[in-house]
Amino acid sequence: MTVATFGALGTGQYSEAVAVMLFYQVGELFQNYAVNRSRQSITELMDICPEYANIEEDGILTRVDPDDVQVGDIIVIKAGERIPLDGEVVFGESLIDTSALTGESVPRRVTEGSGIISGCVNGSGLLKVRVTKEFDDSTVAKILELVENASSKKAQVENFITRFARYYTPLVVIGAVLLAVIQPLIFGQTWTEGVRRACTFLVISCPCALVISVP
Repeated sequence: MTVATFGALGTGQYSEAVAVMLFYQVGELFQNYAVNRSRQSITELMDICPEYANIEEDGILTRVDPDDVQVGDIIVIKAGERIPLDGEVVFGESLIDTSALTGESVPRRVTEGSGIISGCVNGSGLLKVRVTKEFDDSTVAKILELVENASSKKAQVENFITRFARYYTPLVVIGAVLLAVIQPLIFGQTWTEGVRRACTFLVISCPCALVISVP
């Protein structure tokens, strides 16, 4: 893009040079918009992580770290609190807001014997839940782990394009330079015409659709 822009300026094609930079900036604008939306979604997703769990001991509720709760323990979830661990309801009835995980806007009713997953919000009644999974194996922990590791893992096609561009891009640039130099020296064309053809070669050799489609 940079070489093509300077080439267009050098050959007097100012409108085309501006067009190249304009299209590039528009692409950057959309990319930044998409990245910011992704960051916002991830930030909102991190809010589903529970900060504590309530365990009843001698009639007194004690807040503990979800990591300290064992399978089989009974936790108490008040109305409006986020469910800290996966489990099975042993007492109470309530409406559960699952929109943060499933996108479903209609609350789900749970009663004794119903299974519930971490990250959802208890909407109305008091619930007592028998924990069936430790925090590291819970639904919310798995989701957060996937999000954290997503940036470090690339699809197979993306890895291929990265390797492809590593060799293809230098070859195309070298070819354009040779095209700009050899034609005026050997075939007697003007330098302006050589540069123009080299820029044209750069443009038609750029696999933009292939590269842009991967991310």
